[in-house]
Amino acid sequence: MADSESFGVEKGYGRQAVDWMNEEAKKAEWKFEARLYDHEIATRSFGTFEMYSWIGDPKAARELIIKASKRFKIKVIEGGYKTRRMIIKVERNEYGLVRRGDRVIGQIEFTSSRLTQSKWMVSKEERK
Repeated sequence: MADSESFGVEKGYGRQAVDWMNEEAKKAEWKFEARLYDHEIATRSFGTFEMYSWIGDPKAARELIIKASKRFKIKVIEGGYKTRRMIIKVERNEYGLVRRGDRVIGQIEFTSSRLTQSKWMVSKEERK
């Protein structure tokens, strides 16, 4: 099973969206469970997001986050994208798409230390 901690929901909708995604996954009998982990990321271009972690099927996670964005009319971060290059560094990088419904409105690069297991921080952001 896959997992990721670089998915986010617009601030103020975290509990509501995560609960809804878990209910939808149960209805569809998908292997998916999401949990908020009390971490917020503030961006200059897109606002503040409540981050959540999930375990289960990556396809279900991506589908559910888009559906949640449409249902609650909010911005979301669909993370978990990595580069194909294998570079050994002290920090780890991951990329995410910022969506509003079906539309991609920007991209975010996250960084975190490999040594201390710290939480993700936004290092770059780009509006489309």
